[in-house]
Amino acid sequence: MRDRERSFDELVERALEGLPPEIAELLDNVAIVIEDRHEEDPSLYGLYEGVPLTERDTHYYGALPDRITIFQEPLERDFHTDAELERQVRITVVHEIAHHFGFDEDRIEELGWA
Repeated sequence: MRDRERSFDELVERALEGLPPEIAELLDNVAIVIEDRHEEDPSLYGLYEGVPLTERDTHYYGALPDRITIFQEPLERDFHTDAELERQVRITVVHEIAHHFGFDEDRIEELGWA
């Protein structure tokens, strides 16, 4: 693994480790992955794919994990200092987790995680 990849992985790990335990516990069926870029929108920092907790019903049992993807290239392209990049990775991780909890873009923006 190249140093750049390991370093970026560590930023995502630190963002996840910084979550309150009661939030982290609710991510047990969520896969968090890092990809280079989104094919259709190369400016996208992150993407949540799944069924938000607020929309699940009794038939959700046994479903495949939801997926949060963090896109490395646009983040590294747009944030040049280590501090800026780390801050934006954290914002992106929290932003996508908020979608998992059923928050829409407007509410996420109100909370300062857009």
